[in-house]
Amino acid sequence: MEIRFQNSPKEVKGMSTAELRENFLVQELMQEDKLHLVYSHYDRVIIGGVKPVHQKVPLHNEAELRAEYFLQRRELGIINVGGAGIVEADGIVYELNKLDAVYLGKGTVDVKFSSASSDAPADFFLMSTPAHHGYPNTMMKKENASPVHLGETATANKRTIYKYIHEQGIQSCQLVMGLTVLAEGSVWNSVPPHTHTRRMEVYFYFDLPEQHRVFHLMGEPQETRHVVMANHEAVISAPWSVHCGPGTTNYGFIWAMAGENYTFTDMDPVAIADMR
Repeated sequence: MEIRFQNSPKEVKGMSTAELRENFLVQELMQEDKLHLVYSHYDRVIIGGVKPVHQKVPLHNEAELRAEYFLQRRELGIINVGGAGIVEADGIVYELNKLDAVYLGKGTVDVKFSSASSDAPADFFLMSTPAHHGYPNTMMKKENASPVHLGETATANKRTIYKYIHEQGIQSCQLVMGLTVLAEGSVWNSVPPHTHTRRMEVYFYFDLPEQHRVFHLMGEPQETRHVVMANHEAVISAPWSVHCGPGTTNYGFIWAMAGENYTFTDMDPVAIADMR
């Protein structure tokens, strides 16, 4: 498990492109039959990905956690962005189609990931946060994830938001998780731009064709930087950082948050005209 430490706004101002990517970009999350984890010291989240093809892949414990098992003091959100997949949690089987989600609470011991077919394997994105209370393991289908339609074609940000783990959805200690799908002809995400110093966030981009990219904006609203991202890559957004951007085509992205407040609408908007 890779460990990453926090960076201050002052430090980020002086970073090169390579340094920005090294500190905030998470690549190669979906590796065949392998669990890939990155531990971030922003709210001590763990970002992960697993692509089970030929075998079941366990959620193995990590020495860095100093725990008896991975979820002894943690909770976990899982969203599938690939083919039909299976999550087994303490003997209970959850069958996830594309864009279905499952939440696993503190105290879940045995977790395994597999695909219904090796010809169309699942791609599971994972987000784990520390937890002080055990909430029930819960699965949610995409159709039940409180879809909200926002934006318009004229401003290239027509999109549908699906909320899974949040104050009015699946209950958790601090994890908030869902996804956004942009309509054809729309490329801008997270408009209006915003920050929320009460929580950090991770974006994971999917359904982005190989030849296309997303230009993810980050940094202080008046001191922005950008990270060019490909399909199945994630980016860590500090609580003080704006997070938005355009792509060269439409795409989808998972948003996952952790911190003091897990109310989805708790944001500090930034006027586009004030961005620098």
